[in-house]
Amino acid sequence: MAGLERIELFACNASKEFGEKIANYYGKPLGALEIKQFADGEIQPRFLESIRGAYVFVIQSTYAPADNLMELLLTIDAAKRASAGYITAVIPYFGYARQDRKDRPRVSIGAKLVADLLTTAGANRVMTMDLHAGQIQGFFDIPVDHLDSSYIFIPYIEELGLDNLAFAGPDLGASRRARHYAQFFDSDIVFAVKFRKEANKVEEVNIIGNVKGKNVILVDDIVDTGGTLIKIATEIMDRGAKSVRAFVTHPVLSGNATEKIEKSPLDELVVTDTIPLKRPSHKIKVLSATPLFARAMRHAHESRSIDSLFIFNKVGSNG
Repeated sequence: MAGLERIELFACNASKEFGEKIANYYGKPLGALEIKQFADGEIQPRFLESIRGAYVFVIQSTYAPADNLMELLLTIDAAKRASAGYITAVIPYFGYARQDRKDRPRVSIGAKLVADLLTTAGANRVMTMDLHAGQIQGFFDIPVDHLDSSYIFIPYIEELGLDNLAFAGPDLGASRRARHYAQFFDSDIVFAVKFRKEANKVEEVNIIGNVKGKNVILVDDIVDTGGTLIKIATEIMDRGAKSVRAFVTHPVLSGNATEKIEKSPLDELVVTDTIPLKRPSHKIKVLSATPLFARAMRHAHESRSIDSLFIFNKVGSNG
């Protein structure tokens, strides 16, 4: 809100490095935030400076463990009780987004619950990137700025200089993302259909479309165990593709996912830094999302359009 001239940026523990990068790009240091932990694990955030009347950004991804979410909620509550003028929760990776509907009897809708918790804690606005399902924005009764990782990935894909491109999503839901890229590059799109009996376990994969001789790029929002990506990449290469790469926004990479990626037919896995890598890998390329978030935060504060950040021309520069 342009009426609140004073800006304060704070980062919780899970996104401290991400927050520092945003602060460097924004040109303003992070504010002083102390997060105390009692012997039993209980969390107590405290702002070490006055934020009365300020436009406050609180930066935190909510990947596992759940303490990261609780820390964010408590920090927002502390900002509200410290009389912040406006509070924006900057959540690079929005955890629990995969629980966006009641797809089986007697299950929770975790994404809706988290949306309610953030609002109750005192957030006036939420900024995030590549929600698992875009309709999650409708779970909020406050504004949501939904950033698009294509701003980050498209220039890198152009730098690769690959010919005969084809884009694919690891499931029908991700096919919308693939279509967006295919339209931009005026290239082919193929469909990967997966069947699973339980979470994180893919039983069967089917590729719809011709991939022979093509450089295939898989696009998705989350890579967790890596099983789906690897199965699809293997099937694509078995069908005669020239190469296969994956561009995935949020590197959850649970368990031994990194090791599996390294042994897979993927040429590379390109991700952003919304979640810090557990360990580096020669097959994983990290592109920073912090310049995009810093610019979006400035636009939000100045009441400028955020959509304007996602206008590209054919050489990959934004308008």
